[in-house]
Amino acid sequence: MSQPDLSPSAVAARDEKNILGTYARTPFHPRSGSGARLFDADGKAYWDLLAGIAVNALGYNHPRLVAALTEEASGLYHISNLFYHPAQGLLAEKLVAASGLTKVFFCNSGAEATEAVLKLARLKTPGRFKVVSLEESFHGRTFAAVSITGHAPYRTPFEPLVPGAEFVPANDIPALEKAVTPDTSVIMLEPIQGEGGVIPLTDEFLKAARAAADRVGALLVLDEIQCGLGRTGKLFAYEGTGIVPDAVTLAKAIGGGLPLGAVLVGPALADVIKPGQHGTTFGGNPVACRLGYEVLSVVSEPRFLAGVAELGEWFRKSLLELKARCPAIQDVRGRGLMWGIELDRPAKPLIRDLMERGFVAGTAREKVIRLLPPLVLPKEALVEFLTVLEELLTAVPVAPAEVSK
Repeated sequence: MSQPDLSPSAVAARDEKNILGTYARTPFHPRSGSGARLFDADGKAYWDLLAGIAVNALGYNHPRLVAALTEEASGLYHISNLFYHPAQGLLAEKLVAASGLTKVFFCNSGAEATEAVLKLARLKTPGRFKVVSLEESFHGRTFAAVSITGHAPYRTPFEPLVPGAEFVPANDIPALEKAVTPDTSVIMLEPIQGEGGVIPLTDEFLKAARAAADRVGALLVLDEIQCGLGRTGKLFAYEGTGIVPDAVTLAKAIGGGLPLGAVLVGPALADVIKPGQHGTTFGGNPVACRLGYEVLSVVSEPRFLAGVAELGEWFRKSLLELKARCPAIQDVRGRGLMWGIELDRPAKPLIRDLMERGFVAGTAREKVIRLLPPLVLPKEALVEFLTVLEELLTAVPVAPAEVSK
C-alpha cells in the first residue's frame, strides 16, 4: 500500500476538501518540536510564542510527559467513569491540595467545564438563571458557553441563545454592582481576559465581584482556562488577589496536550449534584489525567513558578521600554507569560511577518498581538522577539512609486 502524500501542499489540499471550514488556517506546517521550538515540514525552526493557544505549557517532548505517555501506552486508554482508575483521583487530589478548594469534576475541554459549572449553579440556586459576565469575554463555543461570551460576533449568528446573560465592562465596579441582583445565579469572570485582548482584572474589581455575589447569594466562578496553571507566575491567577472563588474552570494546559478540562469547586458546590445529573464519556480519561498529573507536578513547583514570574517581570519592563520608543505600540497588558501588545494597526499582517522571521504568535481581536508561550521558554527567545518586533514596527514602508519600478 502506497504511503499518503504528506507534503505541505497535499496536506492543505486534503484538509480544504474534507474538513469543515471552522478555522481560517495559516499556511504553517509544524511537524515536530523540542522545548519551546517548533520545526516545520522543511525543518525550519521557530520560537513558539503561542503554545497551541496556552495548551503546551511544558513545550514539546518534555521528558516527564514523554515518560508518562510511554508508560501509559501499554495500559488502558479509556475506562468508563462508572469504574475507578488511579490517575483521576491522584490528579484531583493534587488539584484540591494546590487550590484549597474541595472537589473536582473532569471533562474534555474548557467549554465543557463552563457547561458543567453552569449546571452546578442551577442546582445551587434553583429558579435563578441570570449570569453576569464581561464584555469581550470568552467562555467557549457550546450553546450555554457562547451565551455568556461577551463578543457579539460569536453569539449573534446563533440566536436565540440560552437566556439570562448580562454583560458589563471589565473593571467597571459600579456597572457590576448594578447588574448583580437577587435573580443572579453566577458571576463568571476571567481574571485575565484572553480572547478579549489580554485584559487583566484589578484586585479591586475581583473583590467587588466576591462581595456582590455574597450580597445576593450568587456564585463567583473564575474562568482560568487560559490564564491558569502557572501562566501568571502563580499556579492560579486569583492567588494574591484577596478573594476565594466558589469554582474555577480549567482546561488547555492541564492535559499536557491531550483533551482535558476540570471544574474545581468549593464548599458551596461540593455536594449539590447527584449521580445521573451530569456526566461525560471521555472526561478524565486515564492517559489525559496521567499527563495532567505530570504537568501539575512540574508547574506547581515554587522554583518553576518563580522563574515564570521573574521572566514575566523582565518582559513587562522590556515591553514598556519598547512602547516608549515605538509609537506603533499603543498599550501592553498582561502578567507572567501572558501578554497582549496593542497596536495602532491590524495585527494579522505583523503575525505573518513574525512567522517569516521565525516566531509563532497569535492575535486577540483586531489589533492585539497575543503571546502565550510555553512556560519553559528561554529568555533568549524573548530577547530575539523584541529585536525583531521593533524592526518590523519601525520599518519604513516602501512608497507605491518605488514598488512599481
